[in-house]
Amino acid sequence: MSETNTATPATTKAVLFHTTGDPDVLTVEEVPLPAPGPGEVLIRVEALGLNRAEALFRAGTYFYQPTLPASRNGYEAAGVVEAVGTGVSDFAPGDLVMATPGKELSGHGLYAERVVVPAGYVLHRPAGVDVVKAAAAWLTYSTAYGALLERGGLRPGDHVVVTGASSGVGTAALQVAGRIGAVPIATTRTAAKKQRLLGLGAAHVITTDDEDVVKEVGRITGGKGAEVIFDAIGGPGLATLGEAAAHDGTLIVYGWLDGRPAVLPSNWPLTVIGYNNLALSADPDRRRRAAHFIGSGLRSGALVPVVGATFDGLERMPDAHRLMESNTHTGKIVVTVRH
Repeated sequence: MSETNTATPATTKAVLFHTTGDPDVLTVEEVPLPAPGPGEVLIRVEALGLNRAEALFRAGTYFYQPTLPASRNGYEAAGVVEAVGTGVSDFAPGDLVMATPGKELSGHGLYAERVVVPAGYVLHRPAGVDVVKAAAAWLTYSTAYGALLERGGLRPGDHVVVTGASSGVGTAALQVAGRIGAVPIATTRTAAKKQRLLGLGAAHVITTDDEDVVKEVGRITGGKGAEVIFDAIGGPGLATLGEAAAHDGTLIVYGWLDGRPAVLPSNWPLTVIGYNNLALSADPDRRRRAAHFIGSGLRSGALVPVVGATFDGLERMPDAHRLMESNTHTGKIVVTVRH
Protein backbone atom coordinates (compact mmCIF):
# COMPACT_ATOMS: atom_id res chain seq x y z
CA MET A 1 0.00 0.00 0.00
CA SER A 2 1.12 3.56 -0.69
CA GLU A 3 3.41 5.37 1.72
CA THR A 4 3.37 9.08 2.46
CA ASN A 5 2.78 11.25 -0.60
CA THR A 6 5.71 13.65 -1.10
CA ALA A 7 3.30 16.18 -2.67
CA THR A 8 1.44 16.59 0.64
CA PRO A 9 1.02 20.33 1.42
CA ALA A 10 3.09 21.62 4.33
CA THR A 11 0.20 23.65 5.78
CA THR A 12 -3.58 23.66 5.82
CA LYS A 13 -6.36 25.99 6.88
CA ALA A 14 -8.02 25.06 10.16
CA VAL A 15 -10.52 26.54 12.59
CA LEU A 16 -8.86 27.51 15.88
CA PHE A 17 -9.84 29.31 19.07
CA HIS A 18 -7.42 31.05 21.42
CA THR A 19 -9.84 31.66 24.28
CA THR A 20 -13.12 30.09 25.31
CA GLY A 21 -16.30 32.00 24.62
CA ASP A 22 -19.11 32.53 22.14
CA PRO A 23 -18.93 31.41 18.47
CA ASP A 24 -17.00 34.52 17.46
CA VAL A 25 -13.85 33.12 19.10
CA LEU A 26 -13.58 30.68 16.16
CA THR A 27 -11.11 31.83 13.49
CA VAL A 28 -9.66 30.31 10.30
CA GLU A 29 -5.85 30.18 10.29
CA GLU A 30 -3.01 28.47 8.48
CA VAL A 31 -1.45 25.66 10.53
CA PRO A 32 1.31 23.08 9.90
CA LEU A 33 0.15 19.85 8.23
CA PRO A 34 2.29 16.83 9.13
CA ALA A 35 2.70 13.99 6.66
CA PRO A 36 0.89 10.81 7.77
CA GLY A 37 3.09 8.67 9.96
CA PRO A 38 2.91 4.91 10.51
CA GLY A 39 -0.70 3.81 10.83
CA GLU A 40 -2.08 7.23 9.83
CA VAL A 41 -4.21 8.57 6.97
CA LEU A 42 -4.21 12.02 5.41
CA ILE A 43 -7.74 13.11 4.46
CA ARG A 44 -8.84 15.98 2.22
CA VAL A 45 -11.91 17.12 4.13
CA GLU A 46 -15.05 17.85 2.12
CA ALA A 47 -17.65 18.21 4.89
CA LEU A 48 -17.81 18.48 8.68
CA GLY A 49 -20.68 17.32 10.86
CA LEU A 50 -21.22 19.51 13.92
CA ASN A 51 -21.98 18.15 17.38
CA ARG A 52 -23.20 19.77 20.57
CA ALA A 53 -20.01 18.67 22.34
CA GLU A 54 -18.01 21.00 20.09
CA ALA A 55 -20.01 24.04 21.19
CA LEU A 56 -19.49 23.05 24.83
CA PHE A 57 -15.77 22.53 24.19
CA ARG A 58 -15.46 25.97 22.55
CA ALA A 59 -17.32 27.57 25.48
CA GLY A 60 -15.17 25.83 28.11
CA THR A 61 -18.07 23.83 29.55
CA TYR A 62 -17.20 20.37 28.17
CA PHE A 63 -16.11 17.54 30.47
CA TYR A 64 -12.48 18.50 29.82
CA GLN A 65 -10.93 21.87 29.07
CA PRO A 66 -9.30 22.90 25.77
CA THR A 67 -5.57 23.47 25.62
CA LEU A 68 -5.13 27.17 24.80
CA PRO A 69 -4.14 29.09 22.80
CA ALA A 70 -4.69 27.64 19.30
CA SER A 71 -7.08 24.85 20.24
CA ARG A 72 -8.54 22.75 17.45
CA ASN A 73 -12.14 21.45 17.45
CA GLY A 74 -14.36 19.03 15.54
CA TYR A 75 -15.32 15.39 15.99
CA GLU A 76 -16.59 14.35 12.57
CA ALA A 77 -15.53 14.66 8.93
CA ALA A 78 -16.08 13.12 5.51
CA GLY A 79 -13.66 13.36 2.63
CA VAL A 80 -11.11 11.65 0.39
CA VAL A 81 -7.87 9.88 1.33
CA GLU A 82 -4.88 11.74 -0.15
CA ALA A 83 -2.03 9.73 1.37
CA VAL A 84 -1.37 6.94 3.85
CA GLY A 85 1.50 6.18 6.19
CA THR A 86 3.46 2.94 6.40
CA GLY A 87 1.57 -0.06 7.69
CA VAL A 88 -1.84 1.12 6.45
CA SER A 89 -3.46 -1.61 4.35
CA ASP A 90 -7.19 -0.83 4.55
CA PHE A 91 -7.07 2.54 2.78
CA ALA A 92 -5.50 3.99 -0.35
CA PRO A 93 -5.41 7.44 -1.98
CA GLY A 94 -8.77 8.17 -3.60
CA ASP A 95 -10.87 6.22 -1.08
CA LEU A 96 -14.03 7.99 0.10
CA VAL A 97 -14.09 7.95 3.91
CA MET A 98 -15.62 9.17 7.17
CA ALA A 99 -13.43 9.95 10.17
CA THR A 100 -13.28 10.89 13.83
CA PRO A 101 -10.16 12.31 15.51
CA GLY A 102 -9.37 9.36 17.78
CA LYS A 103 -7.70 11.67 20.31
CA GLU A 104 -8.52 14.76 22.32
CA LEU A 105 -9.90 17.73 20.39
CA SER A 106 -7.38 20.49 21.14
CA GLY A 107 -4.59 18.88 19.16
CA HIS A 108 -6.55 16.70 16.79
CA GLY A 109 -9.92 18.33 16.02
CA LEU A 110 -11.11 17.93 12.45
CA TYR A 111 -12.28 21.47 11.55
CA ALA A 112 -9.76 21.89 8.71
CA GLU A 113 -9.19 21.51 4.98
CA ARG A 114 -6.89 18.53 5.56
CA VAL A 115 -6.35 16.33 8.60
CA VAL A 116 -4.15 13.41 9.63
CA VAL A 117 -6.09 10.70 11.49
CA PRO A 118 -5.18 7.26 12.91
CA ALA A 119 -6.39 4.64 10.43
CA GLY A 120 -8.37 2.90 13.18
CA TYR A 121 -10.67 5.92 13.33
CA VAL A 122 -11.37 6.03 9.60
CA LEU A 123 -14.27 4.23 7.91
CA HIS A 124 -15.07 3.65 4.25
CA ARG A 125 -18.05 5.72 3.14
CA PRO A 126 -20.95 3.41 2.16
CA ALA A 127 -21.78 3.43 -1.54
CA GLY A 128 -24.51 5.88 -2.46
CA VAL A 129 -24.06 8.09 0.61
CA ASP A 130 -23.17 11.66 -0.38
CA VAL A 131 -20.52 13.62 1.47
CA VAL A 132 -22.97 15.78 3.45
CA LYS A 133 -24.89 12.79 4.81
CA ALA A 134 -21.61 10.96 5.45
CA ALA A 135 -20.40 13.86 7.58
CA ALA A 136 -23.65 13.70 9.55
CA ALA A 137 -23.64 9.95 10.15
CA TRP A 138 -20.94 8.45 12.33
CA LEU A 139 -21.06 10.24 15.67
CA THR A 140 -24.83 10.51 15.93
CA TYR A 141 -25.54 6.92 14.94
CA SER A 142 -22.63 5.45 16.90
CA THR A 143 -23.74 7.33 20.03
CA ALA A 144 -27.31 6.09 19.65
CA TYR A 145 -26.17 2.57 18.79
CA GLY A 146 -23.57 2.39 21.57
CA ALA A 147 -25.87 3.76 24.26
CA LEU A 148 -29.10 2.00 23.30
CA LEU A 149 -27.84 -1.38 22.08
CA GLU A 150 -24.35 -1.96 23.48
CA ARG A 151 -24.98 -0.46 26.94
CA GLY A 152 -28.73 -0.09 27.31
CA GLY A 153 -29.81 -3.52 26.02
CA LEU A 154 -32.77 -2.13 24.06
CA ARG A 155 -34.84 -4.96 22.56
CA PRO A 156 -37.61 -5.30 19.96
CA GLY A 157 -40.92 -4.22 21.46
CA ASP A 158 -39.30 -2.10 24.19
CA HIS A 159 -40.45 1.49 24.62
CA VAL A 160 -37.65 4.06 24.64
CA VAL A 161 -38.11 7.72 25.58
CA VAL A 162 -35.77 10.01 23.59
CA THR A 163 -35.42 13.51 25.07
CA GLY A 164 -34.16 16.36 22.93
CA ALA A 165 -35.36 14.25 20.02
CA SER A 166 -34.86 16.91 17.34
CA SER A 167 -31.06 16.94 17.85
CA GLY A 168 -28.68 15.00 15.64
CA VAL A 169 -28.29 12.19 18.17
CA GLY A 170 -32.01 12.35 18.96
CA THR A 171 -33.10 11.83 15.35
CA ALA A 172 -30.51 9.05 15.00
CA ALA A 173 -31.87 7.35 18.13
CA LEU A 174 -35.39 7.34 16.68
CA GLN A 175 -34.09 5.49 13.61
CA VAL A 176 -31.85 3.09 15.53
CA ALA A 177 -34.73 2.16 17.84
CA GLY A 178 -37.12 1.75 14.93
CA ARG A 179 -34.65 -0.39 13.01
CA ILE A 180 -34.59 -3.08 15.72
CA GLY A 181 -38.35 -2.98 16.28
CA ALA A 182 -38.41 -0.90 19.47
CA VAL A 183 -41.03 1.83 20.03
CA PRO A 184 -39.46 5.33 20.13
CA ILE A 185 -41.24 8.03 22.16
CA ALA A 186 -39.86 11.48 21.35
CA THR A 187 -40.02 14.49 23.65
CA THR A 188 -39.75 18.05 22.40
CA ARG A 189 -40.53 21.35 24.09
CA THR A 190 -43.29 22.67 21.81
CA ALA A 191 -45.62 21.33 19.13
CA ALA A 192 -43.62 23.08 16.39
CA LYS A 193 -41.51 19.99 15.67
CA LYS A 194 -44.13 17.32 16.41
CA GLN A 195 -45.08 16.40 12.83
CA ARG A 196 -41.45 16.49 11.75
CA LEU A 197 -40.48 14.02 14.48
CA LEU A 198 -43.37 11.71 13.60
CA GLY A 199 -42.13 11.76 10.01
CA LEU A 200 -38.61 10.89 11.20
CA GLY A 201 -39.70 7.71 12.93
CA ALA A 202 -41.14 8.63 16.33
CA ALA A 203 -44.08 6.40 17.21
CA HIS A 204 -45.27 9.02 19.72
CA VAL A 205 -44.30 12.64 20.47
CA ILE A 206 -44.73 14.32 23.87
CA THR A 207 -44.57 18.13 23.99
CA THR A 208 -43.11 18.96 27.40
CA ASP A 209 -44.42 22.55 27.60
CA ASP A 210 -48.02 21.37 27.80
CA GLU A 211 -47.93 17.62 28.49
CA ASP A 212 -46.78 15.65 31.53
CA VAL A 213 -44.04 13.24 30.44
CA VAL A 214 -44.65 10.69 33.20
CA LYS A 215 -48.40 10.58 32.60
CA GLU A 216 -48.04 10.41 28.82
CA VAL A 217 -45.45 7.62 28.94
CA GLY A 218 -47.73 5.74 31.34
CA ARG A 219 -50.65 6.15 28.96
CA ILE A 220 -48.62 5.01 25.93
CA THR A 221 -47.17 1.98 27.72
CA GLY A 222 -50.35 0.87 29.45
CA GLY A 223 -49.02 1.91 32.83
CA LYS A 224 -45.74 -0.05 32.66
CA GLY A 225 -43.38 2.76 31.85
CA ALA A 226 -40.55 2.79 29.30
CA GLU A 227 -37.91 0.06 29.44
CA VAL A 228 -35.24 2.56 28.36
CA ILE A 229 -34.95 6.34 28.67
CA PHE A 230 -32.29 8.11 26.57
CA ASP A 231 -31.67 11.58 28.00
CA ALA A 232 -29.71 14.52 26.60
CA ILE A 233 -30.72 17.08 29.22
CA GLY A 234 -29.79 15.95 32.74
CA GLY A 235 -30.19 18.43 35.59
CA PRO A 236 -32.88 18.39 38.30
CA GLY A 237 -35.48 17.10 35.82
CA LEU A 238 -33.70 13.75 35.75
CA ALA A 239 -35.52 12.65 38.91
CA THR A 240 -38.93 13.26 37.34
CA LEU A 241 -37.88 11.70 34.05
CA GLY A 242 -36.83 8.55 35.89
CA GLU A 243 -40.40 8.14 37.11
CA ALA A 244 -41.40 7.40 33.52
CA ALA A 245 -39.16 4.29 33.51
CA ALA A 246 -40.48 0.78 33.87
CA HIS A 247 -39.75 -1.38 36.92
CA ASP A 248 -36.10 -2.42 36.58
CA GLY A 249 -35.73 -0.11 33.57
CA THR A 250 -32.64 1.72 32.32
CA LEU A 251 -32.01 5.47 32.30
CA ILE A 252 -29.13 6.52 30.03
CA VAL A 253 -27.78 10.07 30.36
CA TYR A 254 -25.55 11.05 27.45
CA GLY A 255 -25.82 14.86 27.56
CA TRP A 256 -26.02 17.63 30.13
CA LEU A 257 -27.79 20.50 28.38
CA ASP A 258 -29.42 21.69 31.60
CA GLY A 259 -26.04 22.34 33.22
CA ARG A 260 -27.33 22.15 36.81
CA PRO A 261 -26.62 19.27 39.23
CA ALA A 262 -28.84 16.25 38.75
CA VAL A 263 -31.16 14.66 41.28
CA LEU A 264 -31.27 10.90 40.90
CA PRO A 265 -34.66 9.19 40.59
CA SER A 266 -35.94 7.32 43.64
CA ASN A 267 -38.05 4.67 41.90
CA TRP A 268 -35.72 1.70 42.32
CA PRO A 269 -34.82 -0.75 40.91
CA LEU A 270 -33.53 1.41 38.07
CA THR A 271 -30.19 1.22 36.28
CA VAL A 272 -28.68 4.67 35.64
CA ILE A 273 -25.90 4.89 33.05
CA GLY A 274 -23.78 7.94 32.29
CA TYR A 275 -22.81 7.33 28.65
CA ASN A 276 -19.79 8.77 26.86
CA ASN A 277 -19.16 7.61 23.29
CA LEU A 278 -15.47 7.09 24.04
CA ALA A 279 -16.66 3.78 25.51
CA LEU A 280 -17.40 2.73 21.95
CA SER A 281 -14.78 4.58 19.90
CA ALA A 282 -11.89 3.32 22.05
CA ASP A 283 -12.99 -0.34 21.82
CA PRO A 284 -12.12 -2.01 18.48
CA ASP A 285 -14.82 -4.68 18.81
CA ARG A 286 -17.58 -2.20 19.65
CA ARG A 287 -16.38 0.12 16.90
CA ARG A 288 -16.45 -2.76 14.40
CA ARG A 289 -19.99 -3.75 15.39
CA ALA A 290 -21.14 -0.13 15.20
CA ALA A 291 -19.54 0.33 11.77
CA HIS A 292 -21.36 -2.74 10.46
CA PHE A 293 -24.71 -1.67 11.95
CA ILE A 294 -24.39 1.88 10.62
CA GLY A 295 -22.91 0.94 7.23
CA SER A 296 -25.55 -1.67 6.50
CA GLY A 297 -28.29 0.71 7.62
CA LEU A 298 -27.02 3.52 5.39
CA ARG A 299 -26.74 1.21 2.40
CA SER A 300 -30.24 -0.23 2.86
CA GLY A 301 -31.86 3.13 3.55
CA ALA A 302 -32.97 2.06 7.04
CA LEU A 303 -30.77 4.85 8.42
CA VAL A 304 -31.02 8.24 6.71
CA PRO A 305 -29.03 11.06 8.35
CA VAL A 306 -31.20 14.09 9.04
CA VAL A 307 -29.44 17.31 7.98
CA GLY A 308 -31.11 20.43 9.28
CA ALA A 309 -28.80 23.00 7.67
CA THR A 310 -25.57 23.33 5.70
CA PHE A 311 -23.03 26.16 5.64
CA ASP A 312 -20.43 26.59 2.89
CA GLY A 313 -16.85 27.26 3.94
CA LEU A 314 -14.81 27.08 7.15
CA GLU A 315 -15.32 30.81 7.68
CA ARG A 316 -19.03 30.09 8.29
CA MET A 317 -18.26 28.00 11.36
CA PRO A 318 -19.29 30.76 13.83
CA ASP A 319 -22.67 31.03 12.07
CA ALA A 320 -23.08 27.25 12.22
CA HIS A 321 -22.30 27.24 15.95
CA ARG A 322 -24.82 30.02 16.53
CA LEU A 323 -27.53 27.99 14.84
CA MET A 324 -26.56 24.89 16.82
CA GLU A 325 -26.93 26.82 20.09
CA SER A 326 -30.30 28.29 19.05
CA ASN A 327 -31.96 24.85 19.15
CA THR A 328 -34.23 25.87 16.27
CA HIS A 329 -33.01 23.21 13.82
CA THR A 330 -33.84 19.51 13.50
CA GLY A 331 -31.02 17.02 12.88
CA LYS A 332 -27.38 17.74 12.13
CA ILE A 333 -25.66 20.90 10.94
CA VAL A 334 -22.99 20.35 8.29
CA VAL A 335 -20.25 22.72 7.12
CA THR A 336 -18.89 21.98 3.65
CA VAL A 337 -15.23 22.75 2.92
CA ARG A 338 -14.10 24.62 -0.18
CA HIS A 339 -10.73 23.86 -1.83
